[in-house]
Amino acid sequence: MARVVPLVLGVLLACSALAAANFNQEFDITWGDGRGKILNNGQLLTLTLDHTSGSGFQSKHEYLFGKIDMQLKLVPGNSAGTVTAYYLSSQGATHDEIDFEFLGNVSGEPYTLHTNVFTQGQGQREQQFRLWFDPTKDFHTYSVLWNPKHIIFMVDDLPIRDFRNLENKGIAFPKNQPMRLYSSLWNADDWATQGGRVKTDWSHAPFAASYRGFRADACVAVAGGRTRCGATVGTEGTAGASAAGDWYNQELDLTRQQRMKWVQSKYMIYNYCTDPKRFPQGLPAECSM
Repeated sequence: MARVVPLVLGVLLACSALAAANFNQEFDITWGDGRGKILNNGQLLTLTLDHTSGSGFQSKHEYLFGKIDMQLKLVPGNSAGTVTAYYLSSQGATHDEIDFEFLGNVSGEPYTLHTNVFTQGQGQREQQFRLWFDPTKDFHTYSVLWNPKHIIFMVDDLPIRDFRNLENKGIAFPKNQPMRLYSSLWNADDWATQGGRVKTDWSHAPFAASYRGFRADACVAVAGGRTRCGATVGTEGTAGASAAGDWYNQELDLTRQQRMKWVQSKYMIYNYCTDPKRFPQGLPAECSM
């Protein structure tokens, strides 16, 4: 691991493989004045939004590479103006970030799944999708697989996007900054639904999103510790990145590449790589690779 990932501010790494985790042990409700709740002995988390405030939570741990799974059930009914954000992020002006954002809509209209990748504070890599199911009727699993070669976005284990490490072509890739997992439910009716044309209908408040089934098979940053892999958070495992799990070197095989292309051909509604008006100096370099 030390050969692959520079130490960041003296923070070392430990790797963990978690079964479905207890929210009390893994997350803190960080804002919302009681609108975020951990229920069912730590097996369920809910966020709510009303006219006064939304709510949010963050992971107790920071991750540097991993496979992160979360089951979400989104705001039902008229969710116009609301955004449920679920993302990994480091801190500071040159932060890295890996985003899922779910943009609500009026009743009967589909959600927009918005994805983005920031490297060293630079984003503008949006891809958006319609989902092939109603994400408000039941829980579905939204996953990020982040390793030194790829950032793969998945929905119910179906890959929808693969941001590859092309550093050898001069394109930055998130690999040095540990990131926490965050989620929030908030009002963004100035832009979220149909470009801000449809506003939040507060007569439907409070709006609520639900979370369960969090799993992290990941490298976890711990201050002053040693590099440990293959252990539950807080316990010692086997030293060395070789114990991190198959995800550490995982790539999409041909079958999963074809499935991703199918999703993109059927359900992608926006791709920054096909929007030259946004980039008068030319599309980002990765778009041609």
